Amino acid sequence: MYELAVFGNPIGHSLSPSIHAQFAQQTGLKVNYAKILAPIDGFNQSVQQFIEKGANGFNVTVPFKLDAFNLATELTLNAKMAGAVNTIKIQKNKLIGENTDGLGLVNDLTQNLGLSLKGKKILILGAGGATQGIILPLLRQQPSQIMVANRTASKAEKLAHNFSQYGSVSGFGLDKIKSEPVDLIINATSASLDGNMPEIASGCADNAICYDLMYGKQTPFMDWAKNNNASIISDGLGMLVEQAASSFEFWTEKKPDTRSVIKKLRG
Repeated sequence: MYELAVFGNPIGHSLSPSIHAQFAQQTGLKVNYAKILAPIDGFNQSVQQFIEKGANGFNVTVPFKLDAFNLATELTLNAKMAGAVNTIKIQKNKLIGENTDGLGLVNDLTQNLGLSLKGKKILILGAGGATQGIILPLLRQQPSQIMVANRTASKAEKLAHNFSQYGSVSGFGLDKIKSEPVDLIINATSASLDGNMPEIASGCADNAICYDLMYGKQTPFMDWAKNNNASIISDGLGMLVEQAASSFEFWTEKKPDTRSVIKKLRG
């Protein structure tokens, strides 16, 4: 029996137990996957209690990804570069930290949406933690360039510099986005949470693939993409399922089928 869980605050809305239950059924593994509401100042203590019960691993969601990064005794390169951990595997006395967010995004884009990112021009809106978590897996797909645009230009420039050894990454302010098409636009800002859309040059969306990391509702970014002639528009539900699948494989070495799970969640 695999004893797994997701830690967060709040946690009631999490789809993870449902997703992992479907993965367990597919792979024939016995999995007990719990939702654990950790106190804001009590993440480490909650994790310790879970480990003492014989845990095999766990996921981490808002606001504990940095706490998990600091708690891990080993980090994958994905986790190091993301500066955050969303998955921990427990091996004897080791806590191995991974970040599967970028893997989930890439797998959704390449496997479910059937896109090749090689040689493509990618524009990412926002330079926060979500962006930091997806850049390295995107660079491994060998795009021609990744451009990070942020309201505060210096934050985008710093992020681009940190990843420059892995590929072509540039950073600048949202106001510097040119009105010329790119291949893929990823909205990693928190604007969708607030029901807003950053004011940017609309020409970049012409015939582009537009992907919002948010899921569960039609966002202002998705409306903007539709109004500006995007070729494909997607929310982040596929990424959610794919990053869960990467976590499941990290723990169990079994690769689940994601398409049936995404289809079921979309209803």
